[in-house]
Amino acid sequence: MKILVAYVGGLDVDQAVLEVAKKHAKAFNASLYIACSMERVSERERRDLDKVEKHLAYVKETMDAEGIECETHILVRGLTPGEDIVEFASDKKVDEIIIGIEKKSKVGKLLFGSNAQYIILQSACPVVSVK
Repeated sequence: MKILVAYVGGLDVDQAVLEVAKKHAKAFNASLYIACSMERVSERERRDLDKVEKHLAYVKETMDAEGIECETHILVRGLTPGEDIVEFASDKKVDEIIIGIEKKSKVGKLLFGSNAQYIILQSACPVVSVK
């Protein structure tokens, strides 16, 4: 089994998403793809990219220590994060996607978050949302 974790880096929900991914990987003897999507990387966004690279290296080290097969990817393909995650999942033929949903205000809930909504509606495999 293959599980894709849509990782943002720096959000409160990221740790909860990784815990669910760990449990699923162990329960289903699955390998993990942990992917972070960025539409582009300008000079200003370069700092964010460096931070995400460090986060992903730490996550991979943690998963390896627990005996979970894990690959990390930073996707910079000019797509929105939602499109990027769905396309990556299709390319890798993943069986499940795990995403994080942050609590939002009533107005925020109305909008829900276009990336999460896109992933849930467009994915060809089950999507687990964690908050």
